[in-house]
Amino acid sequence: MKLEEIRTALAADLAEATNEAALAVVKARYLGKDGVVTNLRRNVDFSAMTPDERKGFGLAFNELRSLAESELDAVQARLSAAAQPAPAGFDYTLPADDRRLGSIHPIIATQLEIEDIFRSMGFSVFAGDEAVSEFENFDALNIPGDHPARDMQDTFWLENGMVLRTHTSSMQNRAMRQLGVPLRAIFPGRCFRNEALDITHENTFYQLEGLLIDRDVSVANLIAVMRDFLAAVFRRDIEVRLRPGFFPFVEPGFELDFRTTLGGVRRWVELMPCGMVHPQVLRNAGVDPDVYSGFAFGLGLTRLAMLRHGVPDVRLFNKADLRFCQQFPASF
Repeated sequence: MKLEEIRTALAADLAEATNEAALAVVKARYLGKDGVVTNLRRNVDFSAMTPDERKGFGLAFNELRSLAESELDAVQARLSAAAQPAPAGFDYTLPADDRRLGSIHPIIATQLEIEDIFRSMGFSVFAGDEAVSEFENFDALNIPGDHPARDMQDTFWLENGMVLRTHTSSMQNRAMRQLGVPLRAIFPGRCFRNEALDITHENTFYQLEGLLIDRDVSVANLIAVMRDFLAAVFRRDIEVRLRPGFFPFVEPGFELDFRTTLGGVRRWVELMPCGMVHPQVLRNAGVDPDVYSGFAFGLGLTRLAMLRHGVPDVRLFNKADLRFCQQFPASF
């Protein structure tokens, strides 16, 4: 059956469901393990569809499933109310209660999944604060006041001299001082920049910074951790490469790419900046760079959620539009 035919048939069956037993039959017929709606997605050959066709089908399917659930709930509420005597003075003209179960936002679901992956690798989660000192956000990361890198991170300053962090790298110094070394930690959370808004830039976004400090840490350790992480995220072996990149708080610095298929073409996709922690960053946290070394990496959680779910515009995540959010079933 086509989507519109299912919608019409569902409306007709619900109109005839005059008791809870009949409603249970309708619910099983459409949303049960072998229900019409359930089997609709199971029987579709997605490999024969173009990306636009798959996206269109997914949107239509999710809308149909949400409609079926809400219509079934509405009939259930009506039947339950009819089975009970109305209290004295009950106003039949009042609208029915609209109680819906919430779910985890797709960005937070992505963050929780990644936290579990890194915990399994021995990393602790250190969220920190969203309002930090200028020293933590810039100077501790080898970005002094006259450094041109600050121009790329125009941010929001508070009246007390604190700043809304422009990256979760601002937690590096605090984590090394509070937790000590050796250290394995990730810092997930919101970041803020005075960005020109477009489909890939927002003034509020989510990042996840990672930091590993120990004796004799090398680039080989960085590559191994990143490969294991990406294999867990995408549930398959991942080919990665490093390209030179400049970031004041790492030396050498890299851009990490991974190889995947987009639009039917195998290509490299830029994923995250990373590199070996700059010796000055270690000194700023009271760590001896002659004894300890380490690597750091920054992952855009918002960008990763866009990539995983095929979201075309980053601004959709912050619009609080239920039509958008209801497309993503809770992962936890």
